[in-house]
Amino acid sequence: MGRIQTTDGLTEEQQELLALVREFVDEQIIPNAQELEHSDTYPEQIVEQMKELGIFGLMIPEEYGGLGESLLTYALTVEEIARGWMSVSGIINTHFIVAYMILQHGTDEQKQKYLPKMATGEIRGAFSMSEPGCGSDVSAIRTKAVNTEGDTWVINGQKMWLTNGGSANLVACLVRTDTGADSVYKNMSTFLLEKEPGFGQTAPGITVPGKIEKMGYKGVDTTELVLENVEKTTADILGGEPGRGFYQMMDGVEVGRVNVAARACGVAQRAFELGIAYAQQRETFGKKIAQHQAVMFRLADMATKAEAAHQMMVKAARLKDAGQRNDLEAGMAKYLASEYCAEVVEDSFRIHGGYGYSKEYEIERLYREAPMLLIGEGTADIQRMIIGRRLLEDYKAR
Repeated sequence: MGRIQTTDGLTEEQQELLALVREFVDEQIIPNAQELEHSDTYPEQIVEQMKELGIFGLMIPEEYGGLGESLLTYALTVEEIARGWMSVSGIINTHFIVAYMILQHGTDEQKQKYLPKMATGEIRGAFSMSEPGCGSDVSAIRTKAVNTEGDTWVINGQKMWLTNGGSANLVACLVRTDTGADSVYKNMSTFLLEKEPGFGQTAPGITVPGKIEKMGYKGVDTTELVLENVEKTTADILGGEPGRGFYQMMDGVEVGRVNVAARACGVAQRAFELGIAYAQQRETFGKKIAQHQAVMFRLADMATKAEAAHQMMVKAARLKDAGQRNDLEAGMAKYLASEYCAEVVEDSFRIHGGYGYSKEYEIERLYREAPMLLIGEGTADIQRMIIGRRLLEDYKAR
């Protein structure tokens, strides 16, 4: 390992865990990622190995069978996995958000029912907030749950962009529950929807039409979710009470943004590794291209951006672990890391020249993956709005 993207103050246990994950990435993910990505194949064997390593239960407390690790440890683990193949980190990300939401907001019964099986990977989660017509405008969601009689709710609508939509068997789904509150945000609830893995009708009224074909971010399944007269009870609402769904989801997204920042750091690190290695192999005009000032300057920029993004991500994770508000820092980390990731990948692509355009070279895959990070968990422009609003709160004119 080089000097960039190191993290000060880690315990021996954290260092040992991350060393184990890096070894797993180098030996099991990187050698197989190209073939699996090009064929758009779900990495079943890699997922099974991650179950054995305990990665699905990394932040779930020990009392529920998890490892009880911090958000920082989780983020650094995700960074390593994304360095190998970003799609694998996506398989964990939405699962992690759902487990976090149940841990923070679920009833005791929901925690006991789901968390032990989520820790082993037997239950795998998907997170569903967006819809075909609303994007980042959460207030515009139209999927609706109607309280018909007593304890019964009937859900109808269509959700969009579910990572793990096919492979998951538990979906945390945000819907409208118009209970007469004075704010649209207080008229939303998160339902925990159980289903079978796969495509087609996966539970009564629940249909996963199929995988959405994407430019990159392959292997992991991204899907729609169609809900037709799905009957649930109040016990299926996260926390057991309607009207809290928006705030529960935003709490999940906040840690999810740290996660996306970590993924961007991992992809940037891999792009830098590939670029600096290739620059020391390729020769033009009688010397290695790394000795040409134009290429050397690119390498300097790439390393600086990868390092800056990593340190911002670490700060955001540590704030959350300390129980402090981190929406500003999480937004900054996600915004900076995703933008820098795209720039580092672009520079590495340029260093590779014509070979970067060939599917034989790994940088071609990274070049298609990086753009997803610019829009996942809220677009770059949404992050700038969040950052700006928080800054105006902190620096209010007096």
